[in-house]
Amino acid sequence: MTILDDLKDRILLFDGAMGTQLQNRGLPIGGIPEHFNLSHPEIVAAIHADYVAAGADVITTNTFQANTTKMTAEELAEVITTAVKLAKKANPKYVAYDMGPTGQLLQPMGTLSFEAAYDMFARQAILAENAGADLVIIETLADLLETKIAILAVKEKTNLPVFVTMTYQEDGRTFVGTDPQTATLTLQNLGVDVLGVNCSLGPKELAPIVATILDYAQVPVMVQANAGLPQMEHGETVYKISPETYADYTQKLLDKGVSVVGGCCGTTPEFIRQLRTIINKTEKVVPQTKSGTFVTSGLKTVEIGNGLTLIGERINPTGKPRLKEALRKDDVSYIIKEAVAQRDAGADILDVNVGLPEIDEAQMMIKTVTELQSLLDLPLQIDSSEIAALEAGARHYNGVPLINSVNGKQSSMDKIFPIVAKYGGVVLGLCLDNDGIPETAEKRYQVAEKIVHEAGKYGITPDRVMIDPLVLTASAQQDQVPVTLDTIRLVKERLGCKTVVGLSNISFGLPNRALLNGTFLAQAFGAGLDAPIMNPLSDYMMSVVRSIRVFTGQDANSADFIDKEQGANIAVSAAGANGAAPVKTAENLDLKDMIIKGRKELTATETRKLLETMTPLDIVNTYFIPALDVVGAKFENGDLFLPQLMQSAEATKNAQEVLKDKLAQSGQQSENLGKILLATVEGDIHDIGKNIVKMILENYGYDVVDLGKDVSIETVVATVIAQDIKLVGLSALMTTTVQNMKKTIAAVKAAAPDTTFMVGGAVLNEDYREFVDADYYAKDAMASVEIAQRFFKK
Repeated sequence: MTILDDLKDRILLFDGAMGTQLQNRGLPIGGIPEHFNLSHPEIVAAIHADYVAAGADVITTNTFQANTTKMTAEELAEVITTAVKLAKKANPKYVAYDMGPTGQLLQPMGTLSFEAAYDMFARQAILAENAGADLVIIETLADLLETKIAILAVKEKTNLPVFVTMTYQEDGRTFVGTDPQTATLTLQNLGVDVLGVNCSLGPKELAPIVATILDYAQVPVMVQANAGLPQMEHGETVYKISPETYADYTQKLLDKGVSVVGGCCGTTPEFIRQLRTIINKTEKVVPQTKSGTFVTSGLKTVEIGNGLTLIGERINPTGKPRLKEALRKDDVSYIIKEAVAQRDAGADILDVNVGLPEIDEAQMMIKTVTELQSLLDLPLQIDSSEIAALEAGARHYNGVPLINSVNGKQSSMDKIFPIVAKYGGVVLGLCLDNDGIPETAEKRYQVAEKIVHEAGKYGITPDRVMIDPLVLTASAQQDQVPVTLDTIRLVKERLGCKTVVGLSNISFGLPNRALLNGTFLAQAFGAGLDAPIMNPLSDYMMSVVRSIRVFTGQDANSADFIDKEQGANIAVSAAGANGAAPVKTAENLDLKDMIIKGRKELTATETRKLLETMTPLDIVNTYFIPALDVVGAKFENGDLFLPQLMQSAEATKNAQEVLKDKLAQSGQQSENLGKILLATVEGDIHDIGKNIVKMILENYGYDVVDLGKDVSIETVVATVIAQDIKLVGLSALMTTTVQNMKKTIAAVKAAAPDTTFMVGGAVLNEDYREFVDADYYAKDAMASVEIAQRFFKK
């Protein structure tokens, strides 16, 4: 019997924490837990045995941080092989290979490439399977794209079941900004066997996050909570929740439908023993989940079917000479401009087609998808007639993509459905087959039915298939217009699939196209249309959309209609052939707007223009600082997330380079607001947060001395003295390295008593700040800026 067979009828119990158990048995502060597999195998084996004795069904290997960023390939192989052997020695029912995050930011936010991350995860997965692991648990990840890469590596390189748990902050989102609904939809579409949440919070605090996961999860849900939030007492990290209380809160999660539980930080064999007791008397609950058609980015979910969902059509080279030229020149900046304009005009999803015969379409698709997703939170429609480009876009996409398209030809379905199934997309199906586009609604419906039936063979459910009945031109095939409308009705009535049409074809060759497009949109919506592919830059078309949304209740209290249409007097024929009207685009953004919107490809050129009439200091004070303050406020309020914050930082950095060059040419130096030392403390190899802090501080004009990660106490002391640094920022991700933070601060203050410290990291809080004797606690990058501003004003 496999673990998946077992899970059909039973609640499964994983083990508890490993790190705190190792510390209690001699792991030195800052020591690498995985090295104990080789140096102290008897201790690791004993911990596993304790959890089996407590009733755990599944033992996780001591490999959470085992990857090639920390050890050589040879050492990694020995560590993983030994780890699986030690877990098996305890004789559990199942052994789960524990795969943690890389500890690095993916491009374009960071420097880690998709391919390098894939290779890192694949190496681990192959070693784990060869060593005899029963499954892989990918845990404690915060980046949805990194999680996807890990899933692909495990599924493509092994036959092991895949369990995935992400970690969420108190605001209900991951560190990178993904919400549990988006994560759940994406992960289950990728074919994971179990999904859920671990770490970060206690079972009580995780309850709202778990409730959202249970609302949408079509696969078993797993929870491994911390034993509450860590606190400092007498110099030690303690978790205040008792095993009994932990079990009581977990019982509530089981009653709602969670079917796999265990423990994370701070939990012990006694916690697992208490969980075993409640599991033995709890019947498995099957939760009621919500169904629907969902596409997502890495940050946002769009449900199709609740009124009109607009798909912006303008990133498509057909009939667009400027876009064609941009593609030939490998110029993504023009594409970004079009994307931002459509987003600002009201598009919900953006179609992305970069197909030209003379370019490498697959590589251009990867580049475009990556850049757009780093800047915008809208889902994308991957659109291509080239299979290689379609798969490349879907593979590198972060979230649930809309894939355009498949048709009723068997050859098309044979090529497209494997891509849709593998990468978890929603597919757009066209009502045409080997005989072309049928002339009757019934025959078009039959093509749609065939597409849906064939999709089911690949595990693609009808709610992941959207049907396009196809719009023919009224000027040439007037009798086919009602056929399209009738097909929409049949598809909605019989198949229940969501429907989509490309609107602009209806008016081709006729005058006053905006009027025809708008009128047809209203008719199509009445027939059951869910998602028009249209030009959102047309004022007239958007007025029609806003009118429909008033009538359907999508626009509550007509608020958006009043805001956009009050005083409007649109002349339908004045908007041009396609109804396009001028909108605010990149050409009329100032430098402040560019930074706020993260338009990094524009800021250097704009800064050079401003230098013709302004001094560098005036530019900084007029544009940089006000823009960064707005970005910081939006980040604090949850109006934008880490990817957008990083894009704004990059936009500022590109502008700063221009200022530095100008000052260097004139023999001047840029104004230095103060020098700050940053370091991740000894024994801690995680520096994602520290790197973000560095970039933001430099944006504001501070001189940052970055010592990197795993920095010795002696190096920090020597650098502070040598460079006469007065403000130091220290980072630690793990509770095990907080002690080293305390020792570092004590050593520096002994050598340089007037040094001030700010500290941050995932486990830090005000209690820890007080324990390590730091002066400030910075909960995020923007807080570090506020601390620096206050400190240097003194």
